[in-house]
Amino acid sequence: MAHDFIKFPELRNSQMDQYYWSSPHKQITEDFRARVVKVHDGDTITLKVDFRDFEFPLRFLGIDTPEMNAGGKRGRDWLKDKILDADVDILINKKQRVGKWGRLLGNVIFGGMDMGEQLIGLGMATTFEGRRPGEIPGDKSWP
Repeated sequence: MAHDFIKFPELRNSQMDQYYWSSPHKQITEDFRARVVKVHDGDTITLKVDFRDFEFPLRFLGIDTPEMNAGGKRGRDWLKDKILDADVDILINKKQRVGKWGRLLGNVIFGGMDMGEQLIGLGMATTFEGRRPGEIPGDKSWP
């Protein structure tokens, strides 16, 4: 069965052997620089790069933020103020390149700071491993 590169442009590591050579675009396996063109929420942004002819989503690796209807607007708005229309560095973990929903995963670095770590420090996110359903430590706006 053929891979749907339009709906799922990123190949999981387990798919690389089978589909890498048929990919119509470069598969991202290394760190890169990109322009942030949209901030969806506190842990997902859309990027534009010079080596692809389309924009694509990136989910922050290792963090979790509240859904938009549960206090997530605060994290989204903070990210918009910091990185919307800015050039950022994306650090790729080769073992965790693509998430379960087919989005590229990475750490977002701006001004020498990891934006995910900043969100955690400000109480707007938690580590993905440390999350408890419905709670972010230190953030009383997330029930």
